[in-house]
Amino acid sequence: MSVWKLVKLNFDRSPAHFGEVGIGMEKTSDRVRSDALFSAWVSVYARLFGKNAVEELLQIFPSKEQPELTPPFRISSTFIYREVGQETIYYLPRPLKFPINYPDDDLAFFKTYKKLNYLPLEIWQRWYQTEGFQESDRQELIAQTTGKSEGKLKAAGTFDYKKAFKINKVPKVAVDRVTRATNFYHTGFVQFEWEKNPAGLYFLIQLSPEGEKLVDKLKAALYLLGEEGLGGERSSGAGRFQVKWLELPETWQKVVDFSAGNHHALMSLFWDTPITTDFLNQASYDIQERGGWIAENQLRRKMVRMFSEGSVFLVPPQGKLVDVTPNGFNKHRIYRSGISLSLPIKAQDK
Repeated sequence: MSVWKLVKLNFDRSPAHFGEVGIGMEKTSDRVRSDALFSAWVSVYARLFGKNAVEELLQIFPSKEQPELTPPFRISSTFIYREVGQETIYYLPRPLKFPINYPDDDLAFFKTYKKLNYLPLEIWQRWYQTEGFQESDRQELIAQTTGKSEGKLKAAGTFDYKKAFKINKVPKVAVDRVTRATNFYHTGFVQFEWEKNPAGLYFLIQLSPEGEKLVDKLKAALYLLGEEGLGGERSSGAGRFQVKWLELPETWQKVVDFSAGNHHALMSLFWDTPITTDFLNQASYDIQERGGWIAENQLRRKMVRMFSEGSVFLVPPQGKLVDVTPNGFNKHRIYRSGISLSLPIKAQDK
Protein backbone atom coordinates (compact mmCIF):
# COMPACT_ATOMS: atom_id res chain seq x y z
CA MET A 1 0.00 0.00 0.00
CA SER A 2 1.36 3.42 -0.93
CA VAL A 3 1.70 6.46 1.32
CA TRP A 4 1.25 10.04 0.10
CA LYS A 5 3.01 13.15 1.41
CA LEU A 6 2.78 16.83 0.52
CA VAL A 7 6.03 18.80 0.29
CA LYS A 8 6.10 22.61 0.38
CA LEU A 9 9.05 24.63 -0.93
CA ASN A 10 9.25 28.10 0.61
CA PHE A 11 11.52 30.40 -1.42
CA ASP A 12 10.89 33.38 0.87
CA ARG A 13 12.79 36.34 -0.67
CA SER A 14 14.95 34.20 -2.96
CA PRO A 15 14.17 34.68 -6.68
CA ALA A 16 14.43 31.69 -9.02
CA HIS A 17 15.09 31.02 -12.69
CA PHE A 18 13.23 27.98 -14.05
CA GLY A 19 14.22 27.60 -17.68
CA GLU A 20 12.47 25.42 -20.24
CA VAL A 21 13.14 24.42 -23.82
CA GLY A 22 12.60 27.34 -26.16
CA ILE A 23 11.95 30.16 -23.68
CA GLY A 24 15.53 31.51 -23.48
CA MET A 25 17.27 33.29 -20.60
CA GLU A 26 15.01 36.35 -20.70
CA LYS A 27 12.01 34.33 -19.59
CA THR A 28 11.36 31.94 -16.73
CA SER A 29 8.62 29.50 -15.87
CA ASP A 30 6.75 30.00 -12.61
CA ARG A 31 7.33 26.38 -11.54
CA VAL A 32 9.46 23.26 -12.00
CA ARG A 33 8.23 20.19 -13.85
CA SER A 34 8.52 16.69 -12.40
CA ASP A 35 11.42 15.52 -14.58
CA ALA A 36 13.57 18.56 -13.71
CA LEU A 37 12.79 18.19 -10.00
CA PHE A 38 13.65 14.48 -10.18
CA SER A 39 16.98 15.16 -11.95
CA ALA A 40 18.03 17.86 -9.47
CA TRP A 41 17.00 15.72 -6.49
CA VAL A 42 18.81 12.60 -7.73
CA SER A 43 21.92 14.62 -8.58
CA VAL A 44 22.18 15.86 -4.98
CA TYR A 45 21.36 12.33 -3.73
CA ALA A 46 24.39 11.07 -5.68
CA ARG A 47 26.70 13.66 -4.12
CA LEU A 48 25.45 12.87 -0.63
CA PHE A 49 25.46 9.09 -0.76
CA GLY A 50 27.81 8.21 -3.61
CA LYS A 51 27.73 6.74 -7.10
CA ASN A 52 26.80 3.22 -5.99
CA ALA A 53 23.84 4.45 -3.93
CA VAL A 54 22.33 6.46 -6.78
CA GLU A 55 22.86 3.60 -9.27
CA GLU A 56 21.05 1.25 -6.87
CA LEU A 57 18.22 3.78 -6.61
CA LEU A 58 17.81 4.19 -10.39
CA GLN A 59 17.89 0.44 -10.93
CA ILE A 60 14.64 -0.03 -8.97
CA PHE A 61 12.70 2.35 -11.23
CA PRO A 62 10.91 0.95 -14.29
CA SER A 63 12.72 1.53 -17.56
CA LYS A 64 12.62 0.28 -21.13
CA GLU A 65 14.85 -2.62 -20.06
CA GLN A 66 12.90 -3.36 -16.84
CA PRO A 67 9.30 -2.27 -17.43
CA GLU A 68 7.82 -4.56 -14.78
CA LEU A 69 9.34 -2.76 -11.77
CA THR A 70 7.29 -0.70 -9.31
CA PRO A 71 8.90 2.72 -8.67
CA PRO A 72 9.88 3.44 -5.05
CA PHE A 73 8.22 6.83 -5.39
CA ARG A 74 6.29 8.99 -7.81
CA ILE A 75 6.33 12.79 -7.72
CA SER A 76 4.08 15.40 -9.23
CA SER A 77 5.39 18.51 -10.90
CA THR A 78 5.58 21.53 -8.62
CA PHE A 79 2.60 23.86 -8.48
CA ILE A 80 1.80 27.16 -6.79
CA TYR A 81 0.45 27.43 -3.26
CA ARG A 82 -0.67 30.67 -1.66
CA GLU A 83 -1.30 31.49 2.00
CA VAL A 84 -4.40 33.63 2.52
CA GLY A 85 -5.15 34.27 6.18
CA GLN A 86 -5.27 30.90 7.92
CA GLU A 87 -5.98 29.05 4.68
CA THR A 88 -3.63 27.61 2.06
CA ILE A 89 -4.79 27.64 -1.55
CA TYR A 90 -3.23 24.84 -3.58
CA TYR A 91 -3.45 25.23 -7.36
CA LEU A 92 -3.70 22.17 -9.62
CA PRO A 93 -3.58 21.94 -13.42
CA ARG A 94 -7.02 22.01 -15.01
CA PRO A 95 -7.67 18.63 -16.71
CA LEU A 96 -7.98 18.73 -20.49
CA LYS A 97 -11.54 17.40 -20.42
CA PHE A 98 -14.68 19.24 -19.42
CA PRO A 99 -16.09 18.49 -15.95
CA ILE A 100 -19.41 16.74 -15.52
CA ASN A 101 -22.38 19.06 -16.26
CA TYR A 102 -20.27 21.47 -18.33
CA PRO A 103 -22.76 23.07 -20.78
CA ASP A 104 -22.63 22.81 -24.57
CA ASP A 105 -23.52 26.49 -25.05
CA ASP A 106 -20.37 28.00 -23.54
CA LEU A 107 -19.64 30.81 -26.00
CA ALA A 108 -20.41 33.51 -23.42
CA PHE A 109 -17.63 32.36 -21.07
CA PHE A 110 -15.40 29.86 -22.91
CA LYS A 111 -12.46 32.27 -23.28
CA THR A 112 -12.49 32.95 -19.55
CA TYR A 113 -12.72 29.23 -18.81
CA LYS A 114 -9.77 28.44 -21.11
CA LYS A 115 -7.58 30.96 -19.27
CA LEU A 116 -7.99 28.97 -16.06
CA ASN A 117 -4.93 26.77 -16.55
CA TYR A 118 -4.78 26.16 -12.80
CA LEU A 119 -7.65 25.70 -10.37
CA PRO A 120 -7.73 25.99 -6.57
CA LEU A 121 -8.02 22.58 -4.92
CA GLU A 122 -11.54 23.43 -3.66
CA ILE A 123 -12.82 24.13 -7.18
CA TRP A 124 -10.79 21.34 -8.80
CA GLN A 125 -12.29 18.82 -6.39
CA ARG A 126 -15.84 20.11 -6.85
CA TRP A 127 -15.65 20.17 -10.64
CA TYR A 128 -13.83 16.88 -11.12
CA GLN A 129 -14.73 14.70 -8.15
CA THR A 130 -18.02 15.80 -6.58
CA GLU A 131 -20.87 18.01 -7.92
CA GLY A 132 -19.29 18.96 -11.22
CA PHE A 133 -19.87 22.24 -13.05
CA GLN A 134 -22.82 24.30 -11.79
CA GLU A 135 -25.06 27.00 -13.25
CA SER A 136 -23.62 29.44 -10.69
CA ASP A 137 -20.15 28.75 -12.16
CA ARG A 138 -21.47 29.60 -15.60
CA GLN A 139 -22.90 32.91 -14.41
CA GLU A 140 -19.75 33.82 -12.51
CA LEU A 141 -17.49 33.06 -15.48
CA ILE A 142 -19.70 35.27 -17.65
CA ALA A 143 -19.41 38.04 -15.05
CA GLN A 144 -15.62 37.58 -14.90
CA THR A 145 -15.34 38.52 -18.58
CA THR A 146 -16.23 42.06 -17.51
CA GLY A 147 -14.23 41.91 -14.27
CA LYS A 148 -17.33 41.86 -12.06
CA SER A 149 -17.16 38.32 -10.71
CA GLU A 150 -18.55 37.73 -7.22
CA GLY A 151 -19.17 34.24 -5.95
CA LYS A 152 -17.66 30.91 -4.95
CA LEU A 153 -15.06 30.88 -7.72
CA LYS A 154 -13.67 34.26 -6.74
CA ALA A 155 -13.82 33.47 -3.01
CA ALA A 156 -11.77 30.32 -3.60
CA GLY A 157 -9.03 32.27 -5.40
CA THR A 158 -9.80 30.95 -8.88
CA PHE A 159 -8.83 34.21 -10.59
CA ASP A 160 -5.88 35.06 -8.29
CA TYR A 161 -3.23 32.63 -9.56
CA LYS A 162 -0.89 35.33 -10.88
CA LYS A 163 -1.03 37.25 -7.60
CA ALA A 164 1.27 34.59 -6.12
CA PHE A 165 4.38 35.71 -8.04
CA LYS A 166 5.99 38.32 -10.24
CA ILE A 167 8.33 37.87 -13.20
CA ASN A 168 11.25 40.30 -13.36
CA LYS A 169 14.07 40.80 -15.86
CA VAL A 170 17.52 41.42 -14.43
CA PRO A 171 20.29 42.93 -16.61
CA LYS A 172 23.53 40.93 -16.76
CA VAL A 173 26.92 41.26 -18.42
CA ALA A 174 28.98 38.32 -19.66
CA VAL A 175 32.74 38.81 -20.14
CA ASP A 176 34.68 36.63 -22.59
CA ARG A 177 37.58 34.99 -20.74
CA VAL A 178 39.94 35.31 -23.71
CA THR A 179 39.06 38.55 -25.52
CA ARG A 180 37.46 40.31 -22.52
CA ALA A 181 34.63 41.33 -24.84
CA THR A 182 31.35 42.01 -23.06
CA ASN A 183 27.85 40.85 -23.87
CA PHE A 184 24.80 42.53 -22.32
CA TYR A 185 21.67 40.41 -21.76
CA HIS A 186 18.67 39.97 -19.46
CA THR A 187 17.70 37.00 -17.31
CA GLY A 188 14.14 36.33 -16.15
CA PHE A 189 13.48 35.56 -12.49
CA VAL A 190 10.30 34.54 -10.72
CA GLN A 191 9.77 36.13 -7.31
CA PHE A 192 7.14 34.50 -5.12
CA GLU A 193 5.05 36.74 -2.86
CA TRP A 194 6.64 36.67 0.61
CA GLU A 195 4.88 39.42 2.57
CA LYS A 196 1.08 39.76 2.71
CA ASN A 197 0.04 36.40 1.23
CA PRO A 198 3.19 34.23 1.14
CA ALA A 199 3.41 31.87 -1.81
CA GLY A 200 5.72 29.13 -3.03
CA LEU A 201 5.73 25.74 -4.71
CA TYR A 202 4.50 22.35 -3.56
CA PHE A 203 4.49 18.83 -4.94
CA LEU A 204 2.94 15.49 -4.06
CA ILE A 205 4.98 12.33 -3.52
CA GLN A 206 3.56 8.80 -3.50
CA LEU A 207 5.82 6.31 -1.71
CA SER A 208 5.75 2.54 -2.15
CA PRO A 209 6.76 0.32 0.83
CA GLU A 210 10.26 0.21 -0.70
CA GLY A 211 10.25 3.98 -1.05
CA GLU A 212 9.33 4.50 2.61
CA LYS A 213 12.66 2.92 3.52
CA LEU A 214 14.40 5.71 1.58
CA VAL A 215 12.55 8.63 3.19
CA ASP A 216 15.39 9.77 5.45
CA LYS A 217 17.85 9.86 2.53
CA LEU A 218 15.34 11.55 0.25
CA LYS A 219 14.66 14.22 2.87
CA ALA A 220 18.38 14.83 3.42
CA ALA A 221 18.97 15.25 -0.32
CA LEU A 222 15.98 17.60 -0.66
CA TYR A 223 17.15 19.75 2.26
CA LEU A 224 20.59 20.06 0.65
CA LEU A 225 18.98 20.91 -2.70
CA GLY A 226 17.15 23.72 -0.90
CA GLU A 227 20.44 25.12 0.38
CA GLU A 228 22.09 24.92 -3.05
CA GLY A 229 19.10 26.13 -5.05
CA LEU A 230 16.74 24.77 -7.69
CA GLY A 231 16.84 25.88 -11.31
CA GLY A 232 19.35 28.17 -13.01
CA GLU A 233 21.48 31.12 -11.85
CA ARG A 234 22.29 29.34 -8.58
CA SER A 235 25.72 31.00 -8.48
CA SER A 236 23.82 34.27 -8.00
CA GLY A 237 21.94 32.81 -5.02
CA ALA A 238 18.77 32.03 -6.95
CA GLY A 239 16.39 29.15 -6.27
CA ARG A 240 17.08 28.56 -2.59
CA PHE A 241 14.19 27.24 -0.53
CA GLN A 242 13.17 25.74 2.79
CA VAL A 243 11.42 22.36 2.88
CA LYS A 244 8.26 21.37 4.76
CA TRP A 245 7.63 17.61 4.45
CA LEU A 246 4.00 17.21 5.55
CA GLU A 247 1.49 14.49 6.21
CA LEU A 248 -1.26 14.62 3.60
CA PRO A 249 -4.03 17.00 4.76
CA GLU A 250 -7.53 15.50 5.09
CA THR A 251 -8.88 17.29 2.00
CA TRP A 252 -6.00 15.99 -0.08
CA GLN A 253 -6.51 12.48 1.30
CA LYS A 254 -10.08 12.54 0.00
CA VAL A 255 -8.77 13.62 -3.41
CA VAL A 256 -6.22 10.80 -3.74
CA ASP A 257 -8.65 8.20 -2.33
CA PHE A 258 -11.48 9.16 -4.71
CA SER A 259 -12.90 5.93 -6.15
CA ALA A 260 -15.79 7.04 -8.40
CA GLY A 261 -13.68 8.43 -11.24
CA ASN A 262 -13.88 7.49 -14.92
CA HIS A 263 -10.58 9.11 -16.00
CA HIS A 264 -7.13 9.91 -14.64
CA ALA A 265 -5.51 13.36 -14.88
CA LEU A 266 -1.74 13.78 -14.96
CA MET A 267 -0.10 15.79 -12.19
CA SER A 268 3.36 15.17 -13.66
CA LEU A 269 5.04 14.69 -16.99
CA PHE A 270 4.69 11.18 -18.43
CA TRP A 271 6.72 9.09 -20.88
CA ASP A 272 6.30 5.45 -21.78
CA THR A 273 6.92 3.00 -24.58
CA PRO A 274 5.11 1.50 -26.31
CA ILE A 275 2.06 3.79 -26.40
CA THR A 276 -0.86 1.91 -27.95
CA THR A 277 -3.91 3.28 -29.72
CA ASP A 278 -6.06 1.61 -27.06
CA PHE A 279 -4.28 3.61 -24.37
CA LEU A 280 -5.03 6.84 -26.25
CA ASN A 281 -8.71 5.95 -26.66
CA GLN A 282 -10.79 8.93 -25.38
CA ALA A 283 -7.60 10.62 -24.15
CA SER A 284 -7.08 14.38 -24.16
CA TYR A 285 -3.47 15.47 -23.96
CA ASP A 286 -0.73 17.98 -24.69
CA ILE A 287 2.87 17.11 -25.59
CA GLN A 288 5.89 18.85 -24.08
CA GLU A 289 9.41 18.66 -25.54
CA ARG A 290 12.08 18.18 -22.88
CA GLY A 291 15.78 18.76 -23.39
CA GLY A 292 18.54 20.61 -21.58
CA TRP A 293 22.24 20.47 -20.84
CA ILE A 294 24.51 18.25 -18.77
CA ALA A 295 25.98 20.70 -16.25
CA GLU A 296 29.36 18.99 -15.93
CA ASN A 297 30.41 19.39 -19.58
CA GLN A 298 27.70 21.40 -21.40
CA LEU A 299 26.65 18.58 -23.71
CA ARG A 300 23.00 18.56 -24.73
CA ARG A 301 20.82 15.72 -23.51
CA LYS A 302 18.77 13.90 -26.09
CA MET A 303 15.40 15.49 -26.68
CA VAL A 304 12.33 13.56 -25.57
CA ARG A 305 8.63 14.31 -25.97
CA MET A 306 6.36 13.75 -22.95
CA PHE A 307 2.69 14.03 -22.10
CA SER A 308 2.18 17.15 -20.00
CA GLU A 309 0.32 17.89 -16.79
CA GLY A 310 -3.46 18.03 -17.15
CA SER A 311 -3.52 15.31 -19.81
CA VAL A 312 -6.36 12.86 -19.25
CA PHE A 313 -6.50 9.09 -19.88
CA LEU A 314 -9.01 6.32 -19.24
CA VAL A 315 -6.49 4.25 -17.25
CA PRO A 316 -3.81 5.45 -14.83
CA PRO A 317 -0.55 6.05 -16.74
CA GLN A 318 2.56 4.46 -15.25
CA GLY A 319 5.69 5.72 -17.02
CA LYS A 320 9.37 4.86 -17.16
CA LEU A 321 12.80 6.42 -16.90
CA VAL A 322 14.10 7.34 -20.35
CA ASP A 323 17.80 7.25 -21.23
CA VAL A 324 18.78 10.65 -22.69
CA THR A 325 22.57 10.16 -22.60
CA PRO A 326 24.12 12.08 -25.52
CA ASN A 327 26.34 10.31 -28.01
CA GLY A 328 29.97 10.38 -26.92
CA PHE A 329 29.25 10.82 -23.20
CA ASN A 330 30.57 7.71 -21.42
CA LYS A 331 31.06 8.84 -17.82
CA HIS A 332 27.64 7.58 -16.71
CA ARG A 333 24.11 7.22 -18.04
CA ILE A 334 21.76 10.22 -18.01
CA TYR A 335 18.07 9.58 -17.31
CA ARG A 336 14.98 11.74 -17.45
CA SER A 337 11.96 10.73 -15.40
CA GLY A 338 8.77 9.90 -17.25
CA ILE A 339 7.38 8.22 -14.11
CA SER A 340 3.86 9.57 -13.81
CA LEU A 341 1.66 10.62 -10.95
CA SER A 342 -2.05 11.02 -11.65
CA LEU A 343 -5.29 11.66 -9.79
CA PRO A 344 -8.71 10.06 -10.44
CA ILE A 345 -11.40 12.35 -11.83
CA LYS A 346 -14.94 12.38 -13.17
CA ALA A 347 -15.06 14.04 -16.58
CA GLN A 348 -17.08 14.07 -19.78
CA ASP A 349 -16.08 11.46 -22.36
CA LYS A 350 -16.07 13.94 -25.24
